[in-house]
Amino acid sequence: MTNSPALLGKVVYQIYPRSFYDGNGDGVGDLPGIIEKLDYLNNGRPGSLDSLGINMIWLSPFYPSPMADFGYDISDYCDVDPLFGTLADFKRLVSEAQRRGIQLMIDFVPSHTSDQHPWFVASRSSRSDAKRDWYIWRDGAVGGGPPNNWLSVFGGSAWQRDEASGQYYMHSFLAQQPDLNWDNPEVRAAMKSAMRFWLDLGVTGIRVDAVDWMAKDRAFRDNPVNRRYRPGADDPYHAFDRIYSQNAPQLTSYLREMAAVVKEYPGGFMVTETYPDRRNIVAEYLKLYDQYLTEVSAPFNFEGIMLPWSAPDFKAFVDQFQAGLQPGHLPIYVLGNHDNSRVASRIGRQAARTAAMMLLTLPGVAFVYYGDELGMEDVAIPPDRIQDPFERRVPGLGLGRDPNRTPMQWSAAPQAGFTGREPWLPVAPNYAQLNAAAEAADPASVLWEYRRLIHLRNTSPALQGSEYEPLELGHPAVFGYVREHGGQRLVVLLNFSDQAATVHTELGRGLLLCAAQSIQDHEPIGLSEVVLPPHEGYVIAITSS
Repeated sequence: MTNSPALLGKVVYQIYPRSFYDGNGDGVGDLPGIIEKLDYLNNGRPGSLDSLGINMIWLSPFYPSPMADFGYDISDYCDVDPLFGTLADFKRLVSEAQRRGIQLMIDFVPSHTSDQHPWFVASRSSRSDAKRDWYIWRDGAVGGGPPNNWLSVFGGSAWQRDEASGQYYMHSFLAQQPDLNWDNPEVRAAMKSAMRFWLDLGVTGIRVDAVDWMAKDRAFRDNPVNRRYRPGADDPYHAFDRIYSQNAPQLTSYLREMAAVVKEYPGGFMVTETYPDRRNIVAEYLKLYDQYLTEVSAPFNFEGIMLPWSAPDFKAFVDQFQAGLQPGHLPIYVLGNHDNSRVASRIGRQAARTAAMMLLTLPGVAFVYYGDELGMEDVAIPPDRIQDPFERRVPGLGLGRDPNRTPMQWSAAPQAGFTGREPWLPVAPNYAQLNAAAEAADPASVLWEYRRLIHLRNTSPALQGSEYEPLELGHPAVFGYVREHGGQRLVVLLNFSDQAATVHTELGRGLLLCAAQSIQDHEPIGLSEVVLPPHEGYVIAITSS
């Protein structure tokens, strides 16, 4: 299978700017802070294990914003919020990153703006304003109330009444985040212009946020009741099946228009955030590719977050998913992001190391969430320090995202070396032991595991290719596969359990290149019988059959 060369084999590192490094001492991370820490990600010395070896950075939003949803409510698509620095800082970041061999991907939020964006201010000013139709306005229902039963992700109705005009505007998220009307060609043109602004500055990648909410049913029909919903136990947002409020058929043309912009730029690529129906998950993921210009765009695959930590579950999904991909389809694998509990908290720190080996040896693109390379865990947030509007609006269901957005743990210095003052969110209580400086000095650390694996990925023909061959090992706790390309053949064996596991293959002999839990490497190993210690993973170069 031949995939797009733009990102094939790359490792992308997601930075949540508020929490990476505070360069100006105000308690909030910023662009100068990111620049200061670039050598940690990639010091520009090929083959060096003194940095992670990251190929690309994905920046969560840094645009001007009232920060009702921490930057996902944008008031200007073509500038930098003063909290994070200046446009000059951004240009310097692009230059300094490129000097180290790092490309830049930005988070682009096309489904909605801030209610303080000049477009919405104009739209709200009058029913006859030229920008009225840039957003979704509707009369209320006959007899009163919202136009239909559509709900907001953050709780309550997706409709907000505007008293001045007597109409309702739609907001799939907060009321301060009104939805753009993508059926309006002027909106599409404005958003594509904003994309070009950043691509012209040297950005290579676009991560498209909240794709599912870009296209709605043009008849605005009510969503049907979700009969699987459990009141009091499930997020109220799932009370209805959202067949009309998102993913309308016109979404395909919108995504292709955006991808066509990215295609204008050599090496440009677009990755989308979309969550398919889980009832037939492999087929639904594969169906997404039909919406894309696949030579320059692909959807995230979130099963590294969603699946239970089980070898049979991962084997079944990955084997079927990889088999279903067509030439030109690029798989995108992740273990975590800013919206989900950290992998070390979900499955445990030892298992997280095994998961890292899986992530960094599967085909396509691997996304690493900042701090996961240290084994960072979710942090309990005291009630008086909660920042996330999700937790404030729907409390008690564990939906808040603050715990997985806490400051990067750089050192044992106060506030984990992130800042010289009180940070915007509390640091983890274990930062004195679990931090980048301590782990850099320990070759057996999680950080060094990531360094070794990323270095191997960057230099291995097999891991740079797209081929994937399933292995039938017959052991319920072990997931294995073969990667082969450019004359190199690797076997990856992953023990998902806390017990030793023995597997048998007919692959001959090999050389151990990397282990998940230990620092042993470049040891000859027979593949007829391999004993994997608890949670261990091996990457083995096959040397003879």
